[in-house]
Amino acid sequence: MLFLNQMGTIFEMGFIYAVVALGVYITYKILDFPDLSVDGSFPLGGVVFAVLLTNGCPWPVAMLVSFIAGCAAGLVTGVLHVKLKINGLLSGIITMTALLSVNYLIAGGPMVSFSQESTLLHNAIVDGLPRTGSLYVQAAFTLLLVAACKILLDLFLKTKSGFLLRATGDNPQMVTQLGKNIDNYKMLGLSLANGLVALAGSLYCQYNTVFNSSMGTGTVVIALACVIIGCVISKHIRVMKDTTGVILGAIIYYAILSVAMLILGSDFTQLIVAVLFTLVLVFDSGLIGRTAKTIFGKLKKKKPSGGKDNDA
Repeated sequence: MLFLNQMGTIFEMGFIYAVVALGVYITYKILDFPDLSVDGSFPLGGVVFAVLLTNGCPWPVAMLVSFIAGCAAGLVTGVLHVKLKINGLLSGIITMTALLSVNYLIAGGPMVSFSQESTLLHNAIVDGLPRTGSLYVQAAFTLLLVAACKILLDLFLKTKSGFLLRATGDNPQMVTQLGKNIDNYKMLGLSLANGLVALAGSLYCQYNTVFNSSMGTGTVVIALACVIIGCVISKHIRVMKDTTGVILGAIIYYAILSVAMLILGSDFTQLIVAVLFTLVLVFDSGLIGRTAKTIFGKLKKKKPSGGKDNDA
């Protein structure tokens, strides 16, 4: 039973962070933009959802407004970078820092609880099931939302705007030659990415039935690890799209994280996240593969002393 509960939690949390990873995929892989505002837009989505819900707003509308709030946060980062010519990394840091106060101001404190309210992940149907059953039903609901986000993102990337968004990261000169402004597509990508991250923040709050001002800490690190793992998977399975790989990467990452936390304890969560992220970066850089190739290459070159020496 404990194993089933743990697997249910892994799937549910994996799917929640898959939505975050889809957003970070846009900035990291498509735009090649180091967006650190994610650590602020994740709790922004949570606090907007929590405050609206506790004030009588239906949960679907609250989730939509959370997405829009995240888009606005991403747009702020884009304006700082594009219009004010501030470095991309610093633009994200400025937005993230500002959102720490904005989130606290919206919440009116460090925490907002809504355990008695009906949401996508906590309602009369889900809460009436046994613990194990409710976890898997919640995971199924979250999977449906992840699938919707993935499909919509894939469809968008096939449109003219989506093509120009990808070209902005890969070949900005071509976009300029087509008479398009790459700055507009940078802001579009940042808005869409942070909107998805904020949507995931609203899901995370629903899972915990509470908003906590510290919930965004380390979000960008986890999301980047999920994206890197997912892109490595999709690179080796050519029929798989990067967006699908990112979702699988989130599940794999959270499964590894959960096992490590069971062994070492939750007190070392941030240390475990840092170590896992380092290992993912080392793996992505190809250092492990090159080292193994060098070692085995040297072993192959060393021929054992054999017949000719013995004959002599």
